[in-house]
Amino acid sequence: MIGKLKLLLFLLLVGCCIGEVSAVNVSYDHRALLLDGQRRFLISGSIHYPRSTPQMWPDLIAKAKKGGLDVIQTYVFWDVHEPARRSYDFAGRYDLPRFVQLVHEAGLFLNLRIGPYVCAEWNSGGLPVWLRDIPGIEFRTDNEPFKAEMQSFVSVVVSLMKQHELFAQQGGPIILAQIENEYGNIDAAYGEAGKRYMRWAASMAESLNTGVPWIMCQQSDAPSFIINTCNGFYCDGWKPNAADKPTMWTENWSGWFHTWGEALPSRPVQDIAFAVARFFERGGSFQNYYMYHGGTNFGRTSDEDITTSYDYNAPLDEYGQERQPKWGHLKDLHAALKLCEPALAAVDDVPPSLRLGPNQEAHVYNSSIGLCAAFLANWDNTSAATVQFQGQAYQLPAWSVSILPDCNSVAFNTAKVGTQTVLLRMQSPSPVGRSWQSYHEPLGKWGGNIFSVHSLLEQTSTTEDFTDYLWYSTRLVNIPSLDYTSWNPALAKLVSGLSQLQLSWSVTGHGTQINQTVTLMAGTNDIVFLSMTTGLQDSGAFLEQEQAGILNAVTLEGLPSGVRDLTQQLWTYQVGLEGEALHIYSANGVHAVNWTSRDNLITYQPLVWYQTLFDAPNGSNPVALNLDKMGKGQLWVNGFNLGRYWPSLISQQDNCPSTCDYRGVYTESKCLSQCSQPSQQWYHVPRQWLLPAGNSLVLFEEKGGNPETVSIATQSAHVLCSHISEFHPLDFRSFVQENSTVSDKATLRLECTTGQQIATITFASFGNPYGECGNFLKGSCHADTSYNILNKVCVGNQGCEVHVSNRLFGKDPCPGMPKSLAVEAACN
Repeated sequence: MIGKLKLLLFLLLVGCCIGEVSAVNVSYDHRALLLDGQRRFLISGSIHYPRSTPQMWPDLIAKAKKGGLDVIQTYVFWDVHEPARRSYDFAGRYDLPRFVQLVHEAGLFLNLRIGPYVCAEWNSGGLPVWLRDIPGIEFRTDNEPFKAEMQSFVSVVVSLMKQHELFAQQGGPIILAQIENEYGNIDAAYGEAGKRYMRWAASMAESLNTGVPWIMCQQSDAPSFIINTCNGFYCDGWKPNAADKPTMWTENWSGWFHTWGEALPSRPVQDIAFAVARFFERGGSFQNYYMYHGGTNFGRTSDEDITTSYDYNAPLDEYGQERQPKWGHLKDLHAALKLCEPALAAVDDVPPSLRLGPNQEAHVYNSSIGLCAAFLANWDNTSAATVQFQGQAYQLPAWSVSILPDCNSVAFNTAKVGTQTVLLRMQSPSPVGRSWQSYHEPLGKWGGNIFSVHSLLEQTSTTEDFTDYLWYSTRLVNIPSLDYTSWNPALAKLVSGLSQLQLSWSVTGHGTQINQTVTLMAGTNDIVFLSMTTGLQDSGAFLEQEQAGILNAVTLEGLPSGVRDLTQQLWTYQVGLEGEALHIYSANGVHAVNWTSRDNLITYQPLVWYQTLFDAPNGSNPVALNLDKMGKGQLWVNGFNLGRYWPSLISQQDNCPSTCDYRGVYTESKCLSQCSQPSQQWYHVPRQWLLPAGNSLVLFEEKGGNPETVSIATQSAHVLCSHISEFHPLDFRSFVQENSTVSDKATLRLECTTGQQIATITFASFGNPYGECGNFLKGSCHADTSYNILNKVCVGNQGCEVHVSNRLFGKDPCPGMPKSLAVEAACN
């Protein structure tokens, strides 16, 4: 066993270096990044600054540090920083220097993924729409116009970071930078031009003299001076393209993104921990959770399929709350890995595996200076195993890794969750608004920005993506039916005659052809389409060729002469909505139209604006709006666009299992939930955007709904649970404290959020209880003292600790039987 005091001193020395202001030299060898010549094995997590508010940033960063992270990783979003060519925005949610500085003040490092293409389920992958207007441009290939714009923006970002002294060699937190993003996934589409572009991008980045290593993810042929990295659910066994580069994992997907009309994905924390432990066991040195906090796709920032919530099932949920047990279990994993860091750093070569069984192995990092750490792995996805290692027996649950920081005692097992589960809920929902008013968006032409041409126009180039909406209209006489092709997710159609008005609303996909019969009256008939996007494609080759709107052809059928093509007929275009142009969602614009009173409220009709005033809920808990009875549209609070809503699009009816087995290879379709429910029901309202009273809420409803069904609530902890076996690994603190007073018994811990206390114990059983949080049941063995002991120790306190031992609960309720303690409590 290694000296505990020596290990503790090592960790303290590592910790002191993180917070110092002095410059840090960053390099690397074949094993790891070198900070001032010292190997570091780093835990990182992605937090995207535009997906939260500046007021949320300090708390998110603090929780990341408390959770055991060394590094924060973020993309840089070109489209928001350069919304118009050579016009830059680094204010508010886009204040990148401030975000990086906050990371530095917290004593953490930062990986700056400049891209500037980012994917990220972000509108057009972060590429500004104005790029498409540049003659001859082709994105992400050996194309001079694109390379000139890319180099200009990357240079601006690097110069800005240098100006604020944020690179490590200047005393800042940035220890890594990334150029391009997952280009290896698509470079084959560009042939040799793609290879030339990749090499150009790498050389261009290196020429900027940041003083830190540059990386490329998913780029197996990255140049020798660039570290290529892995993205995926698992990266153990992956190796970089040269022996002198460290093994790095830039995206460990902590969950998955949520798409409109699909069930909600989640990833069990036991599987994430297994993947991380296996990665470090097999030679990894840098691991990043994508995402650690997902946040919210405010405004129109999401791509064409992605919900406004970018929760990602991350350790910190959309609102910034700790998702338990995921956050806590990973925190314990990080603590165990940090105990192994001295041995990992001291060993030059990854040790060969030591076979322990058919699906079991060990990797032992035994250094010449007496440091030793071991990983015992069982990748069998069904059965536990008992293995012999260095003369001792160790029990390994299926699909798990045990971490032994001293090559003797188990500090952590990835399958044994020791942290509490917290069930969060939206507390006391109540109707929002004092009195709703409505305003019907004018149909078709409403004002300026109107023009006519004899052709169908592509939507994105016509609107410059300043709006989701484009009106198409033309005029006909006595023609019986209409057929059109749209490449948009949603499209509303209006046919009007002398005494007739018909409205229809359709959901369409790429290249969808819709055939619909309408009755046209004698005289003049106006055909009006409102084409509505839900964002632009975020990934793939040739993004500059992406199209939206009504394309290809509009034809009339049923004529005696056959089919008539209206594509070259005179079409009149209106960009956007009148309500958008008047900014009726803002304090200055809300009075620009005549709103109807509640007595004449327009409901369940398409293309209607709604507005009301409401007071902020009391307290400091996160706030959300429930729009589950609305159709589709956008919403604003005090002029801030919270994003798109589409609760009327219901997820699939099946493939949502009642339980999720963490064992075995995970895919994004493995652990789905919320089948047959709205794609997204709750919409985050940051506290920082609220006033105590008199807040403005404005909805634009595209499909039809009743705003009086909208409610508001706050998120809070509802139930705490924990279930700990007496064979659970001991408190890792016992490994770093000489003459430790930490209990040698497994310990169950409960803790309410700040400002709350444990109000009641709703379940307690020491014996062989079973079930899950919210549904624990007593087994055949139960200590009658369980409830009284938990009630005495926990109730009235913010948190409590209880040792899982016979001595505490009195007489052994079932001698010779393995026992555990399950507890459920409520906070208030």
